[in-house]
Amino acid sequence: MTFLTLFLTLGTPLLIALFFIQSDRFPEPRDLIVKTFFLGILITIPAGFLNSALIWSQPNPEKFSFIAGLTEESLKFLALYWYLKPKVEFNEPMDAIVYGVLISLGFATLENIEYVYLYNPDQSLVVSILRAFTAIPLHSMCGVIMGFMFGFYIFYGVKKYLAYSILIPIIIHSTYNFLTDQNILIFLIYMISIIFYTSKLFLQIKKLQSIQIQEAQEKIF
Repeated sequence: MTFLTLFLTLGTPLLIALFFIQSDRFPEPRDLIVKTFFLGILITIPAGFLNSALIWSQPNPEKFSFIAGLTEESLKFLALYWYLKPKVEFNEPMDAIVYGVLISLGFATLENIEYVYLYNPDQSLVVSILRAFTAIPLHSMCGVIMGFMFGFYIFYGVKKYLAYSILIPIIIHSTYNFLTDQNILIFLIYMISIIFYTSKLFLQIKKLQSIQIQEAQEKIF
């Protein structure tokens, strides 16, 4: 076990999580941040059972890897909906992104440990590098997209966004899994496209939050 491997395995998801936590100009409670992250870790347990039954039990499991997008994103959505939606701290669109990312990165952290140290111990450094630039960002971007759509449903009453909040991450994640075994150029183009799309959504929410702050200041003065 090298320090670089450990840093990439654990540090990458934690640093991405920290970026989104710090991006929220109305900071979330630390205890809820920690609980949400560990909730994402716990989700890997039912996801593991589902993936084993639906994917790894098949004669050619690599052909069914896209199913993981359905199982994993559905469980993340249920966590966001049933655990976080009732919380009083969940009170603005940016919160949906922050908590969506925390769930996704909690999940990705334990998954990362499994892939790096359990499934590929002889190639742990290579796997940790690859996942630091592919799987970990993918999970975080799905969290941003899910949070953005869910936030618009909760705080702006746009009902179709509830369906979008689960369907779009499933499609993006499933397509990612499918493309990992395809042409590398197509895969890279896909990843770059998702990065641009996710960035656009995130910046839109940042702009809305800035407008909220400005309006609040104008009311005070």
